[in-house]
Amino acid sequence: TVPEAVEPEEAAEEDERPARSRRRTRGGRGARSEEAESEERGGEREGRGERPARGERPARGEREARGEREGRGEREGRGEREGRGEREARGEREGRGEREGEPVEGIVELLANGSGFLRLTPPEPSDDDVYISAAQVKRCELVNGDRVSGPRRAPHRSERYPSLVRVDTVNGRPASELADRGRFDELPGSFPTERFKLGSDDPTLKAIEFLTPFGRGSRVVITGGRWAGKSHALRALAQALAAEQDVSVFIALAGVRPEEISEWSTGEQRPGAALSFAASADAQDGAVELVVDQARRLAARGENAVVLVDTLDGLHPLAARKLMASARNIVDGGSLTVIATAGQPLGGETTVISLDERLASAGRYPALELASSGTLRPELLVGEAGAKAITKERAKALK
Repeated sequence: TVPEAVEPEEAAEEDERPARSRRRTRGGRGARSEEAESEERGGEREGRGERPARGERPARGEREARGEREGRGEREGRGEREGRGEREARGEREGRGEREGEPVEGIVELLANGSGFLRLTPPEPSDDDVYISAAQVKRCELVNGDRVSGPRRAPHRSERYPSLVRVDTVNGRPASELADRGRFDELPGSFPTERFKLGSDDPTLKAIEFLTPFGRGSRVVITGGRWAGKSHALRALAQALAAEQDVSVFIALAGVRPEEISEWSTGEQRPGAALSFAASADAQDGAVELVVDQARRLAARGENAVVLVDTLDGLHPLAARKLMASARNIVDGGSLTVIATAGQPLGGETTVISLDERLASAGRYPALELASSGTLRPELLVGEAGAKAITKERAKALK
């Protein structure tokens, strides 16, 4: 059977159908892809619109505002607390200020570090005693036993005792008179003219009184060997000088044997400072200086003081010379006499007492070596006749 002929127009339409169908299929896919891409892009745009950074902007603003409010609140609270603390502190200071004006009066007791206490019920200490700073002690030249008055302030939180605000009077005299006298080293001095009368039965002291006399304001060094009896002679002098009615005796032990410290501590004349030879030179310097300072204050007031030091050998040379230079007979004033032991004279002494080690070790007293002993300007102490007698005895010793 012969197939029917197909018109050209119909055949073209049939040929075009698959093509359109294919185009529609591709177009459908493209449309869907475009829609999907559009949806994806829209989703991305929505996702970008929902990004945390953009979404956090209101939250950050809220936090900043909240932080400012909290910070302002904390500052205000802190300001209130500080203001309250200042008001309380000011109230405490004002209350303390009312108590600071309370006047007190008592007896001075000095400590080893240069400061001291005002004992209101001497001699026993109490919680009401008032602390005196080292600066006040030095400025007003206070010594043990002074009667002092002045206002006190209440103790601070870290303090136990009330403190003296200022010194108004010392022994009934205005403190300004004591502070305006000038420095001790600037006070004029003169050669000693008033001899110490020892009145002792000790053979060595008898020889010292007659052959090497010294007086108020003298600068005396006792020299000799290790076994010459220097410490023994110094202790005998301390007992003899303590009998003087208007003389204050101070004792400083520096670089001595521990046994000697024990002997001095149990005697009538107790040392104001006592260090064995184990102490450093700096420590010995400081201990002796504190004792000498007390004597200097008394002499500056017009009183008479004697300082006995055993020994100068452990001190620095400068400290030893400064100590000896403190001795002087103040013109129209008091006097400070310094008597010290040493291996050799320092220079500048007004009296040198040299002990003979050989005589002392053999028990032959007085163990005074006249050839190395002597007094400068003895006629001022014992007169012209006494000075000639000393010269005659020295001449005999030299033969």
